[in-house]
Amino acid sequence: MAYSLEQRFWCQRVLRFGFAFVCVCLGGYIVGPTSLLWRLKDKSRPQVSCLPCVCDCSSHTDDFFLTPGLADNTYSGCGQNDPDLNQELEKDTVALLSEEIALQKIVSKETMDRTSALTMDAKRASSHYQKEAEKCNAGVETCEEAREWAEAQIREELKLTALWEQRARQLGWKDRKRVYT
Repeated sequence: MAYSLEQRFWCQRVLRFGFAFVCVCLGGYIVGPTSLLWRLKDKSRPQVSCLPCVCDCSSHTDDFFLTPGLADNTYSGCGQNDPDLNQELEKDTVALLSEEIALQKIVSKETMDRTSALTMDAKRASSHYQKEAEKCNAGVETCEEAREWAEAQIREELKLTALWEQRARQLGWKDRKRVYT
C-alpha cells in the first residue's frame, strides 16, 4: 500500500470513531427522541393543578372483566367535585341511549335533507341537458331533411340538363373547344 503504518493507524481510528459516533446517534434517535420530546413539551406547558380524583374501586376487584360503573351503575367517589360529570353520571342507561338515538335521528335527517337537495339539483341539470339534446336532435333532423331535399333537387336538375343536352345533340350541336385569344 502507499500509506505508511502511522497513516493506516490514524485512518482506522477515524473510522472506528465515526462508526461509534453513528451508532450512538442512531441509538439516541431510536430510544431518546420521544422521551426527550415529551419532556421538552411537558416543560414548555404551564402546569395546571387539578383536583385529585379519589376513586374507591376496591369493591370491584372481583369483577375483573367489568368496567366499574357499567355493570351495576355505581360510581364510588369519582367526579364528586365536577357538576357536569355528576350530571352525566347520574343519567341512567335508557336516558343515554335515548339521547344517542335522538342525535342519530338529527344526523340522519340532515343527511337526508342534503341528499334530497343534491338529487333535485341533479334532476334539474339532467332536465336541462335533455332539453338541449332535444333541440340539437331537432336541428340535426331539420338539417338532414334540407340535405335530402337539396339532393333530390340536384337529381331533378341533372335529369333536365341531360334531356336538354340530348335534344341539342339531336339538332346538331357539337362540343367545340373554344380558344381564347
